[in-house]
Amino acid sequence: MAEDEYGDYNEARQRRVKITAWVVIVSLILVGGGATVLALIFG
Repeated sequence: MAEDEYGDYNEARQRRVKITAWVVIVSLILVGGGATVLALIFG
């Protein structure tokens, strides 16, 4: 594999990890403790 191929693979992987993290965070807020989190954020 060439260096630039690794770069492209790494970018795609980082994007996928970031999307997965956001999905997990949002689902946790929606499913469990959503009211608690909102209360903490908005006082």
